[in-house]
Amino acid sequence: MNTQALKGTWEQIKGTLKEKYAKLTDDDLKLAEGKEEEMYGKLQNKLGVTREMLDKIIHEHHEIAMEKAKKETHKK
Repeated sequence: MNTQALKGTWEQIKGTLKEKYAKLTDDDLKLAEGKEEEMYGKLQNKLGVTREMLDKIIHEHHEIAMEKAKKETHKK
């Protein structure tokens, strides 16, 4: 998934990932400029998944974050 697309919802994505995968820490989920591949490697190792599976997981949580943001916008 495109890192630029993630940046806008990364805080929400982190929250949903930590809810589902309790072993993930804030340090594991730190999205730093130029360090995206390093973060992906940490997450792959910690979750024991392939890069393709991790992309799918992150995409799913991105969609969840987008839906939550839409609901919040409609409440206002």
